[in-house]
Amino acid sequence: MAGSAKSFLADAGYGEQELDANSALMELDKGLRSGKLGEQCEAVVRFPRLFQKYPFPILINSAFLKLADVFRVGNNFLRLCVLKVTQQSEKHLEKILNVDEFVKRVFSVIHSNDPVARAITLRMLGSMASIIPERKNAHHSIRQSLDSHDNVEVEAAIFAAANFSAQSKDFAAGICNKISEMIQGLATPVDLKLKLIPILQHMHHDASLASSSRQLLQQLVTSYPSTKMVIVTLHTFTLLAAASLVDIPKQIQLLLQYLKNDPRKAVKRLAIQDLKLLANKTPHTWSRENIQALCESALHTPYDSLKLGMLSVLSTLSGTIAIKQYFSSAPGTAATTARSFDLVKLAQECCYHNNRGIAAHGVRILTNISASCQEKDLLPLEQDAVFGLEALLVLCSQDDSPGAQAALKITLTCMVKLVKCRTHLSQSVVESLLTQLHSAQDAARLLMCHCLAAIAMQLPVLADGMLGDLMDLYKLIGLSTTDKKQELLVSLATVIFVSSQKALSSEIKTVIKQQLENASNGWTAYRIARQASRMGNHDMARELYQSLLTQVASEHFYFWLNSLKEFSHAEQCLTGLQEDNYSSALSCIAEALKSYHKGIASLTAASTPLNPLSFQCGFVKLRIDLLQAFSQLICTCNSLKTSPPPAIATTIAMTSGNDLQRCGRISNQACMKHSMEEFRNLATRYGDLYQSSFDADSATLRNVELQQQSCLLISHAIEALILDPESASFQEYSSNGTAHVESEYERRMMSVFNHVLEEVESLNRKYAPVSYLASNTCLCNAVIALLKVPLSFQRYFFQKLQSTSIKLALSPSPRNPAEPIAVQNNQQLALKVEGVVQHGSKPGLFRKIQSVCLNVSSVLQSKSGQDYKIPIDNMTNEMEQRVEPHNDYFSTQFLLNFVILGTHNITVESSVIDSNGIVWKTGPKTTIFVKSLEDPYSQQVRLQQQQGQPPSQQQQQRTAYSRF
Repeated sequence: MAGSAKSFLADAGYGEQELDANSALMELDKGLRSGKLGEQCEAVVRFPRLFQKYPFPILINSAFLKLADVFRVGNNFLRLCVLKVTQQSEKHLEKILNVDEFVKRVFSVIHSNDPVARAITLRMLGSMASIIPERKNAHHSIRQSLDSHDNVEVEAAIFAAANFSAQSKDFAAGICNKISEMIQGLATPVDLKLKLIPILQHMHHDASLASSSRQLLQQLVTSYPSTKMVIVTLHTFTLLAAASLVDIPKQIQLLLQYLKNDPRKAVKRLAIQDLKLLANKTPHTWSRENIQALCESALHTPYDSLKLGMLSVLSTLSGTIAIKQYFSSAPGTAATTARSFDLVKLAQECCYHNNRGIAAHGVRILTNISASCQEKDLLPLEQDAVFGLEALLVLCSQDDSPGAQAALKITLTCMVKLVKCRTHLSQSVVESLLTQLHSAQDAARLLMCHCLAAIAMQLPVLADGMLGDLMDLYKLIGLSTTDKKQELLVSLATVIFVSSQKALSSEIKTVIKQQLENASNGWTAYRIARQASRMGNHDMARELYQSLLTQVASEHFYFWLNSLKEFSHAEQCLTGLQEDNYSSALSCIAEALKSYHKGIASLTAASTPLNPLSFQCGFVKLRIDLLQAFSQLICTCNSLKTSPPPAIATTIAMTSGNDLQRCGRISNQACMKHSMEEFRNLATRYGDLYQSSFDADSATLRNVELQQQSCLLISHAIEALILDPESASFQEYSSNGTAHVESEYERRMMSVFNHVLEEVESLNRKYAPVSYLASNTCLCNAVIALLKVPLSFQRYFFQKLQSTSIKLALSPSPRNPAEPIAVQNNQQLALKVEGVVQHGSKPGLFRKIQSVCLNVSSVLQSKSGQDYKIPIDNMTNEMEQRVEPHNDYFSTQFLLNFVILGTHNITVESSVIDSNGIVWKTGPKTTIFVKSLEDPYSQQVRLQQQQGQPPSQQQQQRTAYSRF
């Protein structure tokens, strides 16, 4: 994790030399002290980069104090640069240790005679409101500046007042009346009132403050009916209600009232925008009457732009709990059909509207109703949704304008959702997509291929008969010269791989390779090979990787491609397995292991310090060990045939009470028991790999989980058939989760799991105790069935979409890592652990960090002094703390005891807990050494005792009190 973080930060550099924190700060300090204004400004604007690279408090504190000095003595342009740096580095502000000194230097400028300098200072104070929310001198300065005659200063004061109101309850309560007077005062210009009103959105700290602010806004809406005032006031109203939560139903009614009654289009648009905000934030507060009122407004409005906005709100609500409330709380008898609702009438009316956006939202509403309300009889609605989707598909696929593409994306998303919930509609949807593919524009074809692949991954709907059309289209695209050609070749190849459930025919492979040779670059061929590896078409993938080996410029890339080629060849060897042919199975596994060992050597050579390929290496090593365990199990089962148990083995087992005696000599050698433990150990290691893959996508994690389940399945089968048939339970391995299968690979693996479990269970029930021959056959067939499912190399093996790493800093820390920290044995060491969470370009794409778990342990490495018995509690320290990062920074302390003299090894290990409470062992692990020394007084007493001198009176008294 730390390595990937370093690469991420190194990539973010701008050609600067790598310096340590102190050198970098001294370099910038030199620029700040320069006599040239340009060099000073350049030094100031480079500080955010420094904070990103070294995000720990000790440096950030020093840097901000230097910036505060520049702010204090510099000109207004330099102050403006410091202000911009402060606003860019807002998340680092809480790491300033000397807040008082920092504020003191900045605040001194507030007494300047220059109103611009005062204005910049006010904005600076407002930007720092998160760390000084209760500073009374800052509050007083803001109140004073609101009465200034200089417009620049007043605007800065308004900015600061808004920021402090958001952070401080006391300031918000104190400034509320002042803001109210200024807004209602006749002397205040209208443009200033428009800037003051948004401050009221922060008056949500308690119910009374929110209520008084709401009353004031209500008065303003009625007293100032001009368009600008109504828009600003209504929007502030909405934001205040969304933050305070209690008045959201009233706000929805108010906005609906303005939407219905106010004739101005600008006000209606604002009302729609705010309704959309509330629909996203609190859909559960929408009553049936609210949705009904919105439907009526949409049905009666003559303006397409307003209808589009209202339908956007309704389509957002249709995907939430609000839609169930709308249908469940409907008045009338049970005979009321779904078609009689205004929402459904509106959606049906809009499905064929000449405006594509309106039609897209109409079909989205129908799709969401069909998906959400499955308990109702919605057959007519399903048909309406399918017809609307097909009509919109035909319309949008012929047009490559941005509006048509946006509508097409909504249409295709609805198709995937509808097919997932209503599987009986899949055939008609897929046929319409395939029919339209030939005549569609290239941009639309790309999206339609993604949709087809998404549907086919969930359901095996692409029959072999459809492959002909896809291959014809592939040839056609290969001959075209459009800019989307490379993307289309990849997307269409993916659909072909998904649709051909078994191995690709030689004709299909020839067509794909021919088009790639004629029309593609190396990157396109690599992407297609990657997709083939994901879909289990390893033969095709191997040939493509082989062809790319000579087209890369770096040896790391060469070794990477060579390893992928070897892995694909290894998996291809396993496709020839046949049931009941165990000698052939052993030779196939041996051939696969040979290729895997070549591949892991290449993969290790492809790794670099910045890209260690840890997940890939871990996954492949586990696969190698799993294949070896399978091979060993088949050998063990075969040896039973050459050395079967004696005829009286069952009688011996009954007499001795040891059921294992039924297996004869093998059980005595404990081979089966060893094999079972090996599979359990492999399952544990797969679990560790899962826990260390915080940044992996869900499909990759599910793949690792399936490998783990296959290990547990075999260990369970060994236990149930041979080792302990009576106590083996089948309930925990019952077939669950098959309803939410996300890929063909998962579907086939789950099918094998269920089949093996049924076989083992039926053998146990019919032939108790199970004969050694039947159990061996069952185990070997289970192994072969698992290996016959082509392994899927999922996205995380090739591509890391989310990057998260943790960087730790310990204090005290030695200058030299190998040098120990000296601590007296009668004192405790206060170990401070600080950490920074670093992200890539897409933070929180799959999961977010909720808290960080820090585990500190110490072990005595070498002991010095007397060799007497030591209580086990004093030998080690074991502590754990959970901290929540704030702005990606966390800090905590541990108190450690080192009573035993000698060198102790302290290890600090971090793991993260996501928003679902799952623990991920992401690392890093940091180690420091501590040397525990004898305190001087104890040393003196010990020396005197060794010399035979009694301790003096003063020393005796000190001994009595030393424990306190």
